[in-house]
Amino acid sequence: MKRKLIVILSVISLLAKADEGMWMPQLIAALNINDMKKNGFKLTAEQIYSINKASMKDAVAIFGGGCTAEVISEKGLILTNHHCGFSSIANLSSVQHDYLKDGYWAMNAKEELYCKDLTVTFIKRIEDVTSKILGNVKPTFSEIQRDSAIQSNLKSLEKKTKEEYKYDTFIRGFFYGNEYYLFVTETFRDIRLVGTPPESIGKFGGETDNWVWPRHNADFSMFRIYANKENKPAEYSEENVPYKPVYSFPISLKGYEKGDFTMVYGFPGRTQEYLTSYAVNFVQNVQDPVRVELREKRLAILDADMGKNDTIRLMYANKYAGVANYAKKWKGEMIGLQKSDAVQKKEQFEQDFLKMVSADASKKEKYTNLLSEFKKTYEEYAPLSKQYDYFTECLMGIDALRFAGSFQVVFNELRNKRDGKDNKFDAKFRELKPVLPFKNFNKETDRKLCYAMLDMYVKNVDKSLRPAYLDSLVDAYKGNIQALTDFLYNNSSFVDNKKAQQMFADFEKSGQLYERDPMYVLATSILRHYQKTVIPQVNYYELQIAEMQKEYMKGLRENVKDKKFYPDANGTLRVTFGKVADYKPRDGVEYEHFTTIDGLVDKNKSGLEDFYVKPRLLELFEKKDFGSYVDKNGKLRIAFTGSNHTTGGNSGSPVLNAKGELIGTNFDRNWEGTMSDIMYNGSFCRNIALDVRFTLWVVDKYAGAGYLLNEMKLIKK
Repeated sequence: MKRKLIVILSVISLLAKADEGMWMPQLIAALNINDMKKNGFKLTAEQIYSINKASMKDAVAIFGGGCTAEVISEKGLILTNHHCGFSSIANLSSVQHDYLKDGYWAMNAKEELYCKDLTVTFIKRIEDVTSKILGNVKPTFSEIQRDSAIQSNLKSLEKKTKEEYKYDTFIRGFFYGNEYYLFVTETFRDIRLVGTPPESIGKFGGETDNWVWPRHNADFSMFRIYANKENKPAEYSEENVPYKPVYSFPISLKGYEKGDFTMVYGFPGRTQEYLTSYAVNFVQNVQDPVRVELREKRLAILDADMGKNDTIRLMYANKYAGVANYAKKWKGEMIGLQKSDAVQKKEQFEQDFLKMVSADASKKEKYTNLLSEFKKTYEEYAPLSKQYDYFTECLMGIDALRFAGSFQVVFNELRNKRDGKDNKFDAKFRELKPVLPFKNFNKETDRKLCYAMLDMYVKNVDKSLRPAYLDSLVDAYKGNIQALTDFLYNNSSFVDNKKAQQMFADFEKSGQLYERDPMYVLATSILRHYQKTVIPQVNYYELQIAEMQKEYMKGLRENVKDKKFYPDANGTLRVTFGKVADYKPRDGVEYEHFTTIDGLVDKNKSGLEDFYVKPRLLELFEKKDFGSYVDKNGKLRIAFTGSNHTTGGNSGSPVLNAKGELIGTNFDRNWEGTMSDIMYNGSFCRNIALDVRFTLWVVDKYAGAGYLLNEMKLIKK
């Protein structure tokens, strides 16, 4: 009996750690509110999520494709991260008006800049639709039959509920498809840039500080939602007016101290907390190392060329940030998993879990066989994964190949048109035809990327696994990858502004000629090779793993009775709660829970490019012109750390105190803590947030846009 109790506690201890969890807001009342109140929370579950009354959920939005934003005024003003608004700011920028480098602040409504294609989406309600999705799925169904039935049910229910609610809807699976929830949404499409600090503030520290603590960057930008006169979503129009939100967050000027309750409300992207030891070993020792190596090679080339002039820098700024972000994240993930002995802990958990169910012989056999199948499947999947990563991260990391390959569908539709068949040529051509000259592409930079990636590919992928046409080119140039690269870039119309202009001008007439373009021929041969030989196998194994993971997840929830399970992040609305906390990343090193402007100035004195700031900020520092934004000791804080469980997608999320007041904007995690996507470790996993008082100081004192504070609800006590 004593041994059984020890095993149960061991299993639960791995699954349930302090501050861990990304909780669905509509279930807070049933699962979490008591724990939250014990940790200091002062409000009710209904104030977090309600479908009948205004609640916090009505002020939290999906920003663009993968970030979070929060409403901070009754005039539709929203706050998010600088890096979340980065692509929109870059698209508005030019060499003459470089809003990335110089920042931008609208001093009145007419100066707010419309951001094409940027959307902001709110959740209206969340419903459990598991029975409607799985009701007709029989245990005797094959995997293909089960998937087909589920997909049919999803499409049918989404269509029905969209008509019923008169809003957009989507359905997501939870716990690896054991449950399904419907999300009713409202999306606004007229979003305008209100203000952004210059990169030297918003991205202070650059890649040197990315995923690192201590941090000193004011990672924020401000936008405004516009609606029609009925306060409903509308396409951009000068007739639109600022959106009147159902709820907006009050802002605390009091701040926080170590140990204070914190809550992060947002849209975390993806976690995999319930993986087996075989999966964790695969990520740590197979997948992450390959991806990091390939991305770091691309980054070195981009970094060198971006430093040459502002034109190239603007072309590649957004792309560089995206490539760099995950390269460093995956590297930190490997370090954190190794430091936590993640594989060994998962192995021990699996052994203890089998002992927990050992009283039932059929269960023990079932889960023993399931874990053996996991082991076998990951061993078979590992070499395929490497092939796939060399396709996506290496070959498709070359802009020219990716761009040329995208025209495969255009050429197919053009042939249909010539043959008198039904076709979508005009629409597909219009969709893919770029604006010339190419805005975010430099031929010589891409030539260097192509050489480096092809060279790594040929050296690291076995000849028997490579596309035959690519191998024939390598042989034709006797292994001289530079000569092969020059042949492609000197003779392709897909990489040259002048040639592209001529090609697209007479594309329909001379399509057969351009179908023989060397870059296009290589790109399509690569795509066909991987679509035929690798991608189907990858999809097969991923489907197998997903089905096994679904069964494993079901087993955990059925047999570990004392655990409150939270679903992995999947881009849907979640609440995570913890406390303001410092941490010790390694022996002899301890980090305080906040940073100040003093640290920013000290970093600036190093003279490193990543730590440059404009004279304006240094002048304000010298004058100690901090206004009412200082803490009780007269210090102007910049950022702070907490034990909230966050991931990608939580960027821009509001960080709230015990009374639901905004104290910060979530923007990063510490490097060692990135492994929390797979295994949360409360001793050193930390989220990093920008102190809202520093945000207000930049707006007021640095930018001179203090008029914006007049529309915010500022709480001084």
